[in-house]
Amino acid sequence: MGLVITMSRRYGTGASTIAKELSERLELPVYDKVDVEQEIRENAFETVRGLAEQPCIILGRCASEILKDQSNVFNIYVCADKEDRIHRVMERDSLSYEEAVKRIEETDAEREKYYYQHTGRTWGDVSNYHIILDTSEWGIENCADVLIRYF
Repeated sequence: MGLVITMSRRYGTGASTIAKELSERLELPVYDKVDVEQEIRENAFETVRGLAEQPCIILGRCASEILKDQSNVFNIYVCADKEDRIHRVMERDSLSYEEAVKRIEETDAEREKYYYQHTGRTWGDVSNYHIILDTSEWGIENCADVLIRYF
């Protein structure tokens, strides 16, 4: 089995950009919420397992927990300071400061709830991941470079 990368993240951290860069440089497809839910609506967990039969990058969807027993899986968690996330979302989505704060808080709460409902575990618990990347400290581009060097 080839490499499968799972990437969990707080909203607005730039993880999608990191995943895209890894995808291009490692020549791996990236799957996210839309891909998983379009694939099969009844059982997203089986879809994640099916996608992981080939080398790929999976964003979210509890993939780190679903695939935790597979030796070819590398789990990444991406975080950033809240202010950095707010400004990234403001710029990316043309939102006011208040709108960006609201979107971040709502999205993070939804992700936390989804993760707990489907795994019974705490979203963002460091023991669930092999590496944690802070895009506020490292920058998005540097995070992608660090991962490329690792792989």
